[in-house]
Amino acid sequence: MSSPNFRTLDLNLLRVFDEVMAERSLTRAARNLSLTQPAVSNALRRLRETLGDELVQRSGQGMAPTARAIAIWPAVRDALEQLQATIAPGAFVPGQATTTFVLAMADATAAELMPGLIDILEQEAPGVSMRVVPLTTRDPRGLLNDEVADLAVGHFPSVPADLTVRAQTGEAVAFSHERLYDGEYVCVMRAGHLLATGPLSLNQYCAARHMLVSFSGRPYGLIDETLASLGRERRVVLTVNQFFTAGRVVANSNLLTVLPRHFVRVTGIAEQLVLSPLPFDVSPVHVDAMWHRRSQQLSSHQWLRQIIGRAAEKAFTV
Repeated sequence: MSSPNFRTLDLNLLRVFDEVMAERSLTRAARNLSLTQPAVSNALRRLRETLGDELVQRSGQGMAPTARAIAIWPAVRDALEQLQATIAPGAFVPGQATTTFVLAMADATAAELMPGLIDILEQEAPGVSMRVVPLTTRDPRGLLNDEVADLAVGHFPSVPADLTVRAQTGEAVAFSHERLYDGEYVCVMRAGHLLATGPLSLNQYCAARHMLVSFSGRPYGLIDETLASLGRERRVVLTVNQFFTAGRVVANSNLLTVLPRHFVRVTGIAEQLVLSPLPFDVSPVHVDAMWHRRSQQLSSHQWLRQIIGRAAEKAFTV
């Protein structure tokens, strides 16, 4: 077969190919491109004929790429992103925009970032609005894929590593992320608690009564997994889904809870609380911004990510 003739290649076929590779679904690719599924199938057929390769094949509920598709996709995606950025540079003007952005984050994250974010909006984009929706999961990819939120901000322990592994093996990587700040988990109790006067031992910790902050409502979390690996367990007598609720309850009870250290200072009741290092090692709190790559090159979304980063920097340099 002769080599493909780039001069006669319809570049729209590459847009379809990129979307199918990102979504691994003809249905979702068609939705993102505002095309019918037959139109997407026809575009893929034409590109297959041009390149002499199947590119993608049905696999279970999705589409599996061929080795050729995996090899050419990064170059195709980069070229399309550069072309889009060149054709429509600076389309978003913050001072003139009336856009509403939807952010998914926990109450603690919102308390830390929103004051600085609102200050930026007042000064630079008074017509822009923000809507914060609850983050009820440690894996926000479903929210972003379904366009429930433009951006998710939070602690997603396993997602960045999973995205890295997928990228290294040539699988679809439809999401991007950026580290905003790091923190640590600490044990929190009321001032005057019997355990507040000295270092906390593992036996004391396990013997106490506990409150768990769980976005999903599941009464078992990271701390319990860590204790189980040590052959220990704790008694969780209350599960809540908000950090602020946890702070208030702990300040007025004998329960212990675990909170990010950096959150305590924005509770408004920090003087009523005592922080103690946990008597076992726990992974750090990495707070990331995460988004779907369909928004990667939109100037409005680039601006949103930039001001989120500025708000995080301001919050943690005061």
